[in-house]
Amino acid sequence: MPNHHSALQIDSNETSPELESHYCGPLLRIESHIIESRRRIETWFREQWRRTPAPFYSSVDLRNAGYKLGPVDTNLFPAGFNNLNHSFDPLVVHAIQSAVEHACPDARGMLIIPERHTRNQFYLESLATMAELFELAGFETRIGSLEPLGEPAHFKLPSGRTLTQHPIHREGRRLEVDGFSPCTIVLNNDLSGGREEILDDLEQTVVPPTALGWWRRSKFDHFSHYQSLAHELAELIDLDPWHLAPMILDCGQIDFMKREGETCLQEKVGEMLAAIQKKYDELEIKEKPFVVIKADAGTYGMGVMMAQSPEEVTGLNRKQRTRMAASKDGRNINRVLIQEGIYSFERLGSSGHVAEPVLYMIDRHVVGGFYRVHTKKGQSENLNSPGAEFVPLPFTQSCVTPAPDASPDSDQNRLYCYGVVARLALLAAAREQRDLVGDPSENPVAD
Repeated sequence: MPNHHSALQIDSNETSPELESHYCGPLLRIESHIIESRRRIETWFREQWRRTPAPFYSSVDLRNAGYKLGPVDTNLFPAGFNNLNHSFDPLVVHAIQSAVEHACPDARGMLIIPERHTRNQFYLESLATMAELFELAGFETRIGSLEPLGEPAHFKLPSGRTLTQHPIHREGRRLEVDGFSPCTIVLNNDLSGGREEILDDLEQTVVPPTALGWWRRSKFDHFSHYQSLAHELAELIDLDPWHLAPMILDCGQIDFMKREGETCLQEKVGEMLAAIQKKYDELEIKEKPFVVIKADAGTYGMGVMMAQSPEEVTGLNRKQRTRMAASKDGRNINRVLIQEGIYSFERLGSSGHVAEPVLYMIDRHVVGGFYRVHTKKGQSENLNSPGAEFVPLPFTQSCVTPAPDASPDSDQNRLYCYGVVARLALLAAAREQRDLVGDPSENPVAD
């Protein structure tokens, strides 16, 4: 995801967003239901993690419409660690130790492999924060570079820190930097541009595995797993799963530049809008349905468009088609996910800017998050775009600890509900990992 420092002038007492008043009632009912069912929910999660271990780390973008709280994106190579509330660094450190113990119990050193756009100052701040957290967790840490560096590159950061990236050398089946040969490779590159040969067939443990990169992952597969899990949990706690899960459709191959697949896309968008309208009518929701069409692989908010009618996806002008034809690293978009649009009715600060929560997890532990805020976007638009800014979530205690005696819409209970939905998305990613890699606990561990 893009990384930007928060320049918003928001008072410390305004870091909890306000939900539009006419949807407070529906959200309160959903939150109350989740809080009352917390024991069954936590027992269910424990059973699921025993069967399907969580990925090494992740972040999940959520949208809260009041009547619906659901994930819209799950990133398995998250950046933005510099935007988290550092009061909870001890929680992050503990989660890192747990994650590394599961992935490589004998690990003593870590090599972080970052994205190639190494001059993005905000991304470099995230890398510096990651390295500091790994060091605090007790692991000697270096940051490598996939660029052909002849010598270490030093970057002076806005925070005052200096970050050093080292040239990577491959010796046999191991990666080294300046004679440092770590036990574990931490991949912070989503491989949108394809596989990196230097990472193939290593004897060192690579987390997350390269198979979870966007060269192989599918958003449709991810949200299919999520749909199944949301239905399973909803049945357990007697809740309509629609309140937690966006509907999805797939349209096969598409070529925006050649206008191939437009008819199928138009039909599927019409089908999705009709299904949403039927649900809105059932629940007496007065909003106008919309869908999100997004690249089936890739991140950074690229290759995304919204539509409120089937006609909007046909007859796109050349600029619109070009924007939908390629994603990060110039990857061609040849398949899209059609996803039910979820409004974001949360607003932050006295100016009422639209906000959406983003939660971070290491292993199966929620360790923090922030509100993504955009001063120039509306409640149905993509906030993960240039100009987005970040405000840390108002954690006062762990996000996985509800407060049964407090109001269901208290900060702690709302964040707990966020955590339930984010962990559902994480569990969907765990099933992706199982499908693409197998059980990571069965992988050989390097000395």
